[in-house]
Amino acid sequence: MSRSSAALLALSTLALAPAVGAAVPTPSAPNLDAGSYILIDSQSGNVIAQKNADERMEPASLTKLLTTYVIFAALKDGRLKLNDPVTISEDAWRTGGSRTFVKVGSQVPVIDLIKGMIVQSGNDATVALAERVGGTRGGFVQLMNEYAQRLGMKSSHFTDVDGLPDPQHYTTARDLATVANALVRDFPEYYYIFGMKDFTWNHIKQPNRNGLLWSDPSVDGLKTGHTDEAGYCLIASARRNGTRLVSVVLKAPKWHSREADSEALLNYGFNFFQTQKIATARTAMLKPRVYESASGYAAVGAPADLYVTLPRGRAATVTTNAALNSARLVAPLAAGSVVGELTVTDGNGQVVGREPLVTLEAVPTGGLLTRTMDGVRLWFH
Repeated sequence: MSRSSAALLALSTLALAPAVGAAVPTPSAPNLDAGSYILIDSQSGNVIAQKNADERMEPASLTKLLTTYVIFAALKDGRLKLNDPVTISEDAWRTGGSRTFVKVGSQVPVIDLIKGMIVQSGNDATVALAERVGGTRGGFVQLMNEYAQRLGMKSSHFTDVDGLPDPQHYTTARDLATVANALVRDFPEYYYIFGMKDFTWNHIKQPNRNGLLWSDPSVDGLKTGHTDEAGYCLIASARRNGTRLVSVVLKAPKWHSREADSEALLNYGFNFFQTQKIATARTAMLKPRVYESASGYAAVGAPADLYVTLPRGRAATVTTNAALNSARLVAPLAAGSVVGELTVTDGNGQVVGREPLVTLEAVPTGGLLTRTMDGVRLWFH
């Protein structure tokens, strides 16, 4: 192997800007009574704290976050519009549990049903939306499970749209953090609904059950849930100084403990962790040799911004490595071809972030002379 080829395969260590100030001592995560919980940074997706995060749990009305995701996807695709009228079926009207109090046979705009579903946790509004988008409840549930797989909710299965108890209806704290973060990321134009403190329909005003919307000004979502089987549940999202964290608390013993546990997790994350941008999307990080190409080289970089979350003051200990999968890159290569991987390792040797490395532009084949000469070089490579 030639020296240049060996260099292509070698890891490229990229210097990071040193953190401001000394490292902050980091205590252990809060010890909470909830049956399961997780705290993640929204940008990086890194887990800051967790307990039984992959244990199957009943989600109760937290189910409505996935229902909401499917509804928002229909809006984005143009299959549904905010001002579309939805006729309330008898099945939707008779749905038990928390309600928006929509009237059977009436027509309610989509936007008001969405507010009823999110703010009031109305099961009747939820079923009405599911019937409008999925044709039937069963059809909509199929969509839910399909979207769950697409989002990477690997340990979840849904049998209804509103979260009423069922042995085959389950998820995990990690999966719920995934869909909550997807809502923040994919549908920012509708996210404000999760922060509404109350909603009135049919002359009945109901408050949002997420008490953190009143007690913590940085919290702007997302959803509560409760059944006897699921216990008290809360998914909270907060933004402070440009950083957004998402916490999931499941099976808390009391309604007020789900809020106290969520606040403890959020304070822990904001006080002792920070998120740093490691790589900018579509910025060249390597320019490796590409055999039989017209240009001879290709610009390679990450397709998306890469962030990592670390204990405060520890960013200077991070190393970032860009490595090609092979030294024998051969044209043609389409734009976006995966040719390597960018990994970020903390001071303890743990990988805390990774992103594929792709060609930033198409790399076409060169002329006959170039192909012939490079063919010979490859023969002796």
